[in-house]
Amino acid sequence: MRSKIINDASEKTYVLILETGEEVVSQLQRFAKENDLAASRFSAIGAFSSATLAYFNWDQKNYETIPVNEQVEVLSLIGDVALEDGEPKTHVHVVVGKRDGSAHGGHLLQAYVRPTLEIILTESPAHLKRTFDTESGLALINIGSGDI
Repeated sequence: MRSKIINDASEKTYVLILETGEEVVSQLQRFAKENDLAASRFSAIGAFSSATLAYFNWDQKNYETIPVNEQVEVLSLIGDVALEDGEPKTHVHVVVGKRDGSAHGGHLLQAYVRPTLEIILTESPAHLKRTFDTESGLALINIGSGDI
């Protein structure tokens, strides 16, 4: 992965370019940790050789996987970075398009780039924290009680 900061003001903006074979979620997580990100948002376009998406089953409180084992266009990839237990944690959703024009989307668990993924990431000067929500069983961003 190559990266470049394109705005070094109070909100920093980075461009990240992932190349063929790189795994998206682990690269984003690594970048977040290496750069001490705590309140970021990102979006991307590009393509994957394969991906594993997921759908959160509310009743069972777990993710059901959706394998996509073919070349797809990344129509939209969005996400954020917030602190969870003091460490940066990424949360990524994606919509991918298949050759026939059909689309599949969900939470992104894993994806391999082919040929590129172009990410624009903006870091806010404030910090966000995730806390465990007992009703959903997920760590959710908590903006109440001065947690930002």
